[in-house]
Amino acid sequence: MIATELVSDLTSVIPKERIKEGENPHHPLGNSGQVSVFPTLEEEIAAILKYANDYGKKITVMGGGTKRGFGGLTESADILLSLANYKGIVEHTAGDMTLTVKAGTTFQELQEYLAKYNQKISLDPAWPELATIGGIVVANESGPKRLGYGSSRDVVIGLRNVYPDGTVIRSGGKVVKNVAGYDMNKLFIGAMGTLGVVSEVTVKLRPLAKCESLILVFFPEGNLDDIRTFSKTLLDSTLEPITLELLNPSLAQKLSGQFTYTLAISFEDVESSVRYQEKIVQSIQPPGTSIDILSQNEAQLFWHQFYTICPNGAEEYTRKETVASLKIGVVNLDVPTVIRESEALMDSFNLKVEAHGGLGHGLCQVHLTGTSEDIEGAIHHLRNRIAKLGGYVVVKHLPLSLRQKVDVWGEKPSYFFLLEGIKSKVDPNKILNSNRFVGGI
Repeated sequence: MIATELVSDLTSVIPKERIKEGENPHHPLGNSGQVSVFPTLEEEIAAILKYANDYGKKITVMGGGTKRGFGGLTESADILLSLANYKGIVEHTAGDMTLTVKAGTTFQELQEYLAKYNQKISLDPAWPELATIGGIVVANESGPKRLGYGSSRDVVIGLRNVYPDGTVIRSGGKVVKNVAGYDMNKLFIGAMGTLGVVSEVTVKLRPLAKCESLILVFFPEGNLDDIRTFSKTLLDSTLEPITLELLNPSLAQKLSGQFTYTLAISFEDVESSVRYQEKIVQSIQPPGTSIDILSQNEAQLFWHQFYTICPNGAEEYTRKETVASLKIGVVNLDVPTVIRESEALMDSFNLKVEAHGGLGHGLCQVHLTGTSEDIEGAIHHLRNRIAKLGGYVVVKHLPLSLRQKVDVWGEKPSYFFLLEGIKSKVDPNKILNSNRFVGGI
C-alpha cells in the first residue's frame, strides 16, 4: 500500500513509465527502495528530491549498482533514485582537454568515446563497464594507477549537484585553471552521495599513451625487506612508474599464473621512454627474482582482469559464501606488512584472501571470501593490527546483515563534528543515502 501511494504521488513529478514498484526491496546488500525512479532530466532529479524533502521520504541513490554493498544500514528506503538512464556527453572541448558528462554515464562508455580523440580520463575504477562516473566520484574511487594519475579529487574540475531541497548548484568550472575561492568540489567527492545528487561531472583529460608496458617482478622467497628495498630504490630513482602494486600469491596466480609475491610496475609514455625504463628495472632487478615484461596488449588484458577481481554489487546475488572487500590506508612502505597480515587471515580465519597494495601511495585492497562469522572476526582482527601501524580500514563491500554488526568506517575521526555540521546544514531532514558515510551520516 505504501509503495502504491508513493507511485501515485511521484507521477506528479516524473512520468509513470519511469517509476517501478518493488524493484528487489529485499536485496541481501540492502540499499534498495520501495519504489524505483529513473529520471532522464536534471529537473526530474530536483523534483524527486524536493518531494522527498517536503514529505519526509528517504532516498537511496544508485548509478550502476557496483557499490551497493558499500555503507548503508537500511534494507529499503522509500525511493531508489537510479541514474541508470541519466547519461550522455554534455560538452567535450577536445582542444582544452575537458569533458562534461551526465553522472549516470558508465566509465567504459566515456573511455571508448574519448579514444576516438586519443584522450582518456586518467582513473582506473573497478568494473568500468558498469561503474558510472557519478558513482566513481562520490566514492572517490581509484585503482593502482593512482600513483601516476591521482584520484577523482585530482581529475574533477567541476560538478553540478542537486541539493535535497531541489536546489541545483555548480562547484568548480569547465576549465582547468580554476583558482578563485574555495574548492567546493572536494566537499562532494568521497561523500558517498550524502550531501546531494551529482548530476554532471567535468573532468580534465589526458592524451592516450603512445606506448604502455607492464613489468611483473616475482619474489619467490617472499622476503618483505627485499620488496621494500627494491620499491624504495625505484621510487628514489628518476623512473616514473604509473603503477607500483604488490600482489599477494593468490591474486598473482589468478592474474599471471605465478603463485608468489609479485610487484606490478607499469610505464606509459612514448616508446623510447618506456623501453629505457624497462632496461633500468632489469638492471636493478634484485637477486633471486624473475621478471616478465608484458607488451601493450598483454598489459591491457592484465588490467582488464584486474579490475574485475573485487566484489560487484550489481551482480545477481547467488553466492553461498560471504564476500567482503576492505580498503586499507597506511604509510606506503608498510604495504608489504599489510599484505602479509592479510595473508595470515587464511589460516587464522579459514578465508580465501586476494590482496594488493600500492607501494607509491599506501592504499591496499583486501578481498575476503568465507563464512560470515570468520569474515566478521577477520575485519576486527585486521583493524587492530592496522591501527598499530597508524593506518585505517574501511569496508567497501559487505552484506547488509554484517554491515549492521560491523562499522564499515571504523572509529569517528577527530574532525567528525565538521562533517556532521555540514550534513545537518545541507540535508537537515536526513533524506539522502542514510548511514552511508562516516559516523552514520
